[in-house]
Amino acid sequence: MRGTGAWPKAHSDAYLRSISFPPSSPIETAVNVSLILVQRVLGLTDVVAILKSLKIVSVDNPIPSRQRFFCMRLKARVLLSCTFGILLAQPTPPPVAAKPARAPKPGVKASGVQLPITALQPETEFAVPGSPDWIAVGEAVWISNKPKNSVSRLDPATNQVAKVVTVGAKPCSGLAIGAGSLWVPNCGDQTISRVDLKTNAVTATFPMTIGNTEGYIAFGAGSAWIMTDTNGTMARIDPADNKVVAEIVLPPGSFCPVFGEGSVWVTSTEGNSVSRVDPATNLVTETIAVGKAPRFLAVGEGGVWTLNQTEGNVTRIDPKTNKVVATIEVGVPGEGGDIAAGEGSVWVTSFQIPISRIDPSSNKVVQQFTGKGGDALRIGLGSVWLSNLASGTVWRIDPKRIEATVAP
Repeated sequence: MRGTGAWPKAHSDAYLRSISFPPSSPIETAVNVSLILVQRVLGLTDVVAILKSLKIVSVDNPIPSRQRFFCMRLKARVLLSCTFGILLAQPTPPPVAAKPARAPKPGVKASGVQLPITALQPETEFAVPGSPDWIAVGEAVWISNKPKNSVSRLDPATNQVAKVVTVGAKPCSGLAIGAGSLWVPNCGDQTISRVDLKTNAVTATFPMTIGNTEGYIAFGAGSAWIMTDTNGTMARIDPADNKVVAEIVLPPGSFCPVFGEGSVWVTSTEGNSVSRVDPATNLVTETIAVGKAPRFLAVGEGGVWTLNQTEGNVTRIDPKTNKVVATIEVGVPGEGGDIAAGEGSVWVTSFQIPISRIDPSSNKVVQQFTGKGGDALRIGLGSVWLSNLASGTVWRIDPKRIEATVAP
């Protein structure tokens, strides 16, 4: 029941003061606590309305005197009944659903390939509190941090976090380096921030729709490239004025552009394909069928490599012929993950299996490290850079150390 609010506030305040019982009363505490609870839930006016309806108080006589002693028990019963009735009437909150555990990743079955990640010691472990995620490698190494709305600059000479730069809201969908800037997509406010590589200052933040948080931004042929929706629209951005100068239509569900071999390569997760775009004409020159649900990809070590999330395998495309030349079993199905090429190998990361190393000469996984860690991975400056999202750290690892690590 809710009151009308017609009773004067001065009368209400006075009445509430009047129903306090003397300290000697054994029910003082219960009544006063009940009164507070009723006030909080129903409001002051409603309490007064209930008591008025029971003839305990009237508008003409807001502060009863003779009735106080005789009505004490009745007041207590009213207040306690209201309190317990309200508490019992409150809906029981639904139980919080437990987050489903990730399905175990099978990995590869070949003998002697799998090792525990604890057998591998990084050269440096950088503390990046929050959720270190996407990586870009240039003269320095940059790490995005979605919950902190920032990117961290790692100095490879000192192995220290040199700078933390605030960017837009919830940086996502990769990082890219080009035209003197770090390019940072921000999913929270649908913008791209540019960070000057020399001064570490944000020089521009401009509006740009981001196609998907699990995507890439690329730089090549003098432009930045990013998917802007789920329908397959890729924007080409001129760094001179941060304006879109072309839009290329690709298959729906395309999210990850990468520049290499003179082209922009883009996976279509929905179309199970890779599009090759000629930056000279902004036209699609090839559409290549690959594995199921390709998402992340890399160009290098003689191939274009896609990480296919449905079956957790890797497709290798020959960029000279645009043909699939190998499908490599890695055993890392499911969302997330990353792939990179360099230092003589192709590298895959995923939760539960932080590092898988593929030998391009044999198209086989030759090492696979299992356990906690992993999320994004890049190769550069003679090192493997691995972000461990769950633990808030980034590893720098010498690839020769990885190759030399054997099962205990």
